[in-house]
Amino acid sequence: MSLKRISQFFNPASVAVIGASNTSTRAGFVVMRNLLQGGFKGPIMPVTPTHSAVHGVLAYPDIAALPKVPDLAVICTNKNTLLSIIEQLGQLGCKSAIVIADGLSLCQKTALKHAANHHNVTLLGPNCLGLLIPHIGLNASFSHTVAAPGKLAFISQSAAVCSTILDWAKNKEIGFSYFVSVGDCLDIDFDELLDFFGRDAKTKAILLYIDNIEDIRGFISAARAAAFSKPVIAIKTGKTGAGALAAEIHTGGKQSSDAVYDALFQRAGMLRVSDLRELFAATQTLAIHPKLLKVEQLTILTNGGGPGVMAVDELILNSGKLAQLSEQTRAALNKVIPQSDTTSNPVDIFGDSAPARYRQALEILLRAEEVKNLLIIHTPSALAPSEDYADMIVQTLQKIPKMARPYVMTNFMGEDAAYAARRVCSNHTIPTYRTPEGAVGAFMHLVSYRRNQKHLTQTPESNTDDAKINKTAATSLINEFLEEDQSYLPTHQASQILSHYGVECIKTEVAYTPTEAREQAIELGFPVALKLISPSIASKSEVGGVVLNLNDANEVEQTAFAMLIRIKNTYPDAVIEGFSLQKMAPRAGANELRIAIKTEPNFGPVILLGEAGNGLEYAQAAVALPPLNMNLAKYLIAAANDKGVLKDRILPEKVDKYRLCALLTRISQLVVDQPDISAMELNPILASNGQFLVLDATITVNRYQTRSDRKRLCIRPYPIDLVEEVTLKNNTRATLRPIRPEDEKAHQEFDQSLNKEDRYKRFFGELPQFNHDQLAKMTQIDYDREMAFIVCQRFEGKSRTLGVARVIMDPDNLHAEFATVVRSDYQGLGLGRLLMSAAINHCKRQGVEVIEGITLPENTGMIELARKLGFTISRDFEEGSINMLLKLKK
Repeated sequence: MSLKRISQFFNPASVAVIGASNTSTRAGFVVMRNLLQGGFKGPIMPVTPTHSAVHGVLAYPDIAALPKVPDLAVICTNKNTLLSIIEQLGQLGCKSAIVIADGLSLCQKTALKHAANHHNVTLLGPNCLGLLIPHIGLNASFSHTVAAPGKLAFISQSAAVCSTILDWAKNKEIGFSYFVSVGDCLDIDFDELLDFFGRDAKTKAILLYIDNIEDIRGFISAARAAAFSKPVIAIKTGKTGAGALAAEIHTGGKQSSDAVYDALFQRAGMLRVSDLRELFAATQTLAIHPKLLKVEQLTILTNGGGPGVMAVDELILNSGKLAQLSEQTRAALNKVIPQSDTTSNPVDIFGDSAPARYRQALEILLRAEEVKNLLIIHTPSALAPSEDYADMIVQTLQKIPKMARPYVMTNFMGEDAAYAARRVCSNHTIPTYRTPEGAVGAFMHLVSYRRNQKHLTQTPESNTDDAKINKTAATSLINEFLEEDQSYLPTHQASQILSHYGVECIKTEVAYTPTEAREQAIELGFPVALKLISPSIASKSEVGGVVLNLNDANEVEQTAFAMLIRIKNTYPDAVIEGFSLQKMAPRAGANELRIAIKTEPNFGPVILLGEAGNGLEYAQAAVALPPLNMNLAKYLIAAANDKGVLKDRILPEKVDKYRLCALLTRISQLVVDQPDISAMELNPILASNGQFLVLDATITVNRYQTRSDRKRLCIRPYPIDLVEEVTLKNNTRATLRPIRPEDEKAHQEFDQSLNKEDRYKRFFGELPQFNHDQLAKMTQIDYDREMAFIVCQRFEGKSRTLGVARVIMDPDNLHAEFATVVRSDYQGLGLGRLLMSAAINHCKRQGVEVIEGITLPENTGMIELARKLGFTISRDFEEGSINMLLKLKK
């Protein structure tokens, strides 16, 4: 990804239209018209061999005849001309081009991408509508309408959806900072645009329409960074099998399960909406009026009982919560609502309420301590026009400072009577909706967004299961199986690998014939379970390949013979490797779970959690992306409960969720550590008395082939390879390692330990102590785009942070900024050099070209250390600071 080339692409001073036309049905005609009508101030140069002028503008017969090199070329010709045009643009020196043409084959796309790379031309498209940048008057598209300037950035793979959004936005008077149709994303992709818009001051929210994502790792990294600073809202098509196939045909990319995309959006802190209607609603709540809710409870004020009930139903059906009104608030409301002495939420002031009564009730609720979110529902009244009620709401809100009042939404029902009222609310930036259900749905978008944002900043519990993991031994076992050409590992073999990650499997014996099965059963003791071993049959219980509670040797032998005959008749080509036997485990009172690993296109391995059973599909499981920590594991369990695929059954003992979280983190670490594992299923897992016993396990191993264009995991795991033991100048041992989310508490103590002078040197001012959200951003980092090294020691049984060096890379990964600070009472022990050396070496591995930092002139220790490490030191007299710069050799 490259932020520099996107910045250049979105700041053109001149535009050439290749294939400009005077024929109204041609794309070249519409693009020229839009450019001329949009108010773009730079030169617009039509290129066409058939017209001397287009729309009254002098035309040029070919690209070579252009009087100057255009900053941007819009190619409106058919797909068969593209390679030649890209070559000509490259030779001229044009670096940016939009390709409108659609219908390119995979071969044509490959050739086009190769030509663009060869000639150093950045492409938007193909199969796209074009680009609109309203604040510079650029409409380089064949859209039917214009976009007004505003604060929303919109990115879409569908040109048709672009047209729909533009039409809707015009009606709602909503503007855009940028409007980008990316089409097939042959070159410019979502990750680069998210990085650009995430940093763009003109953009307050980002809207996405997605058919397919090729670079999942780049996308989630950029989306997470953008979502930290502004709302990111997405529609992802392809929820059904048929829809996924249609999306694949549309964009040409491979599709993964929709449940996996859900996990992606949640992990990135984004909000996913289901359709365009929801996108429009979410835009009005999150994008136009961005506000992170303090609480999730909703209070409803209505002049109609029916609409109030409709709103409550919609809220509860979507797992929302009603606020509980205090006795004081209810008593105050009872005084102004004469028809009722038992006011509750929703607050019904009845249809005969004039604006004065409405105002009284509203003022009470606005000042009530328990009311943090308020929905006002109004049905048309004969007492006064709806517009009068809207004016009353505006005037009442203006009396209360914004910081002191609840989040307010309105729903003016009806059409003719309600339109003017909704316009009043919109003009005063009060979110307003046509129906109670629409308003509640929009509120629930805020709730979902709040929950997803909490995922980004919640501190995970520490997990001390590292001692249960033996990565080296497990890797050695997998290599042995692969060298013996074994890819399907049943329970007796899978259990050997799982034991090195603290996963307990029931004792399993193997027999190759029915007679051997009889003998093994006698040794195990009765009753036993007999299971077929076959890589050819995914669900053995469905074909009679699992029989439980066999109570004597003859029964075992006869059952094994019958099983072979049945499978031979049903699956004559199935490979049968023998039988596994297990002593029956006590299942009474135990919960039965299922954990699986699947490998998805573009995503790599994903983790599934559900209840034991046959044929685990995504609809029967909750999904998470590795790596998991204790918090993320907790969210996976909660998602499984919410989805109904993990039920709290009436059993003597509930599932120990803390230990289940620990088990899931160990499974996640297995996924991270062992790239040769492509699939795994643990089914069933008996959960009882805080223990988890796997009764049946299968693992599929294949030699993982490293790819230059894609990482195996879609989220970079903790870089354990960067952990090392060091010796300080006082001869004590310490650990130098990347920071972890679990370090938040220790980092807070470290921050508090810095004296006033050290804080001033580090932050160039007297800053207050960091709060939770700030500390979360410092400890929960994306290792792909930043790094924080800490040196720590154990002190009174806890980890103590002694110093930290932080480097943040730009999206191009060429430039990095660093900062270092050492605990005030541990200075002089060589910590600064250790931390800075680790940061510099990391930048070298990442391919960074320049490392830069600033400090104050009085921070002589830092300045001298930087000089010794090869930094060039310079003084900025205007800013009163010292600049430190290090150029790294390529």
